[in-house]
Amino acid sequence: MREPVAVDAGGQEEAALEELVKRVATGDQDAFARVYDQVAGPVFGIVRSVLRDPSQSEEVTQEVLVEVWRTAAHFDAGKGSAMTWVMTLARRRAIDRVRSAQAASDRERRAARLDRTPDYDDVVEQIEARLEREQVRRCLRMLTEIQLQAVTLAYYRGLTYREVAELLAQPLGTIKTRLRDGLIRLRDCLGVSA
Repeated sequence: MREPVAVDAGGQEEAALEELVKRVATGDQDAFARVYDQVAGPVFGIVRSVLRDPSQSEEVTQEVLVEVWRTAAHFDAGKGSAMTWVMTLARRRAIDRVRSAQAASDRERRAARLDRTPDYDDVVEQIEARLEREQVRRCLRMLTEIQLQAVTLAYYRGLTYREVAELLAQPLGTIKTRLRDGLIRLRDCLGVSA
């Protein structure tokens, strides 16, 4: 078990941390263990303040400490203290995680919207249906009065040929002929092939 590292508020602690980071850059595992002990708590704190989720914070903290191990040679004491360098790595990694999660959430929302998009254009369907109704009405106006009555009763009211004949007081054969002639006229007017 490692001994706890004493924390003093002076520059000695920072100088010691900088020396440890330099030793970590050479692959010194003991130096890394001491760096870990000094910075793990503050790194977790800053990461947690950005991410809010404890398990995500632990994961990002681990990534930051691995990055410290791998990139310790990039530390430049002339640009700032070792603690500032580590905390900058932590903050950037946490912000990257937030942005990545937001981008994933945005992608999922876009995908969900695409899944809800109908496979057809509802407006076009409505317009086509209206145009077809208007065409049928126009073609129905071209029928004779008896043809129109017979077609309307048989196809819009659902009566049988016999019921249409009784209602119009016409022989059944005459109604069948009027219906056949009316349907042929409708077919021709609507442009339906036989």
